[in-house]
Amino acid sequence: MTEKLQHEKVLRDPIHNFIHVQDQLVLDLINTPEFQRLRRVHQLGIASSVFHGAEHSRFGHCVGAYELARRVTDHFEKYYRSQEAGDGLWNPEERMLTIVSALLHDLGHGAFSHTFEHLFNTDHEAMTRNIIMGDTEINRVLSAYSPEFPNKVASVIAKTYSNPQVVQLISSQLDVDRMDYLLRDAYYTGTKYGEFDIDRILQMMRPSKNGITFDIRGMHAVEEYIVSRYQMYLQVYFHPVSRGMEVILEHLLRRVQELQIQAQRNDWNETDFVGPLLAPLFTGEELTVHDYLRIDDHVFMAYINMWQDHPDPILSDLSQRFLNRRPLKSIQINPQTDQYLDQLENLVRDAGFDPEYYTARNDAVDLPYDDYNPLAKKPRTQIDFVLEDGSHRELSELSALVAAIKGRASVDQRFFFPKEMLKTGPDELFAQLHRDFRSYIKNDTLTPPDK
Repeated sequence: MTEKLQHEKVLRDPIHNFIHVQDQLVLDLINTPEFQRLRRVHQLGIASSVFHGAEHSRFGHCVGAYELARRVTDHFEKYYRSQEAGDGLWNPEERMLTIVSALLHDLGHGAFSHTFEHLFNTDHEAMTRNIIMGDTEINRVLSAYSPEFPNKVASVIAKTYSNPQVVQLISSQLDVDRMDYLLRDAYYTGTKYGEFDIDRILQMMRPSKNGITFDIRGMHAVEEYIVSRYQMYLQVYFHPVSRGMEVILEHLLRRVQELQIQAQRNDWNETDFVGPLLAPLFTGEELTVHDYLRIDDHVFMAYINMWQDHPDPILSDLSQRFLNRRPLKSIQINPQTDQYLDQLENLVRDAGFDPEYYTARNDAVDLPYDDYNPLAKKPRTQIDFVLEDGSHRELSELSALVAAIKGRASVDQRFFFPKEMLKTGPDELFAQLHRDFRSYIKNDTLTPPDK
């Protein structure tokens, strides 16, 4: 049993009002260097370039997810405490594992969050497990509580822990992670799409033999949550300007990789412009947990600031575009117009821009809800409801609204290019390139030119 704090610690939070820290173990974990690093990793990467209030961090999200897990487990222990083995009710001994797993679930996120993963082929969940199991302060705190506790927490993150109730509270189609980030992201972006009745949902949660279910009386609150998530992806997470900034970031970091490779291949003297902190990322060395934990948003921003003055014109230009918020412009594409992208890339090249670094074909995809399919590559835990007669029904069987979007992926395909391609100028050749390029664009959509 973990030591209870003599006096509860309270963190002020704009989403949940208070984060209640009642256990010494939780406080010790929050105070580790590995967890404090999350203050320096933005929750939404570079979305603040569009939504200027979106400066919130992974730290705030993780303590928010912890608070929701604490509320759920306290509710379960009060009203659904297990009476005998196999009754499908809540075992209070799972409380600490659940709240700690919620607290640490995003521990392994890299700088700029998901952009980092795309470029350097990392997996934040795998890195979270490595941090938990590695030579870290986090591991020492967990091991002091119980020698097998780090492995238990890692198994919850990996979704292999034996109790599905614990796993689904942390990772499912309606979990403490998603509930917190939707509310938190909506608040900090100044949008209303992500708002839903979280108090009603938490009140309607029920433990069961197969995991987590919901009382039928909470169906409309859960339905609202699904629609809110759907809207947040379309209006916030898929925002084309934010993605245009992400493309610039990805391309400038790829340019750094290419320059580093060229320098090593040609034995140039200038091989250290990435510095000791970023060197393992760009030189192909094995990235240790220690190396990974030293990298955050602030480190990258300092180097990008320095790269503005690099002699390579592409790296210098992309760094300036990123720091000064000059995103690539984009147009929507579809399977019918995809065939014209090569022509557009050629026009960009003729205008003096290297298409490898100044164009991109980018797909944003999300599946807002789906029921359980054991044959799927990543089967989803469906949202089940308990009816008054004790029977169970899946959400889309009860909600026509959710049934309409079930299994239907939201897809936004875009072609990114320099905004200069839309501007006219005194140069006659560029003016002609501008006219040729514009002939493919109507209402920000890629359209075949009139024949």
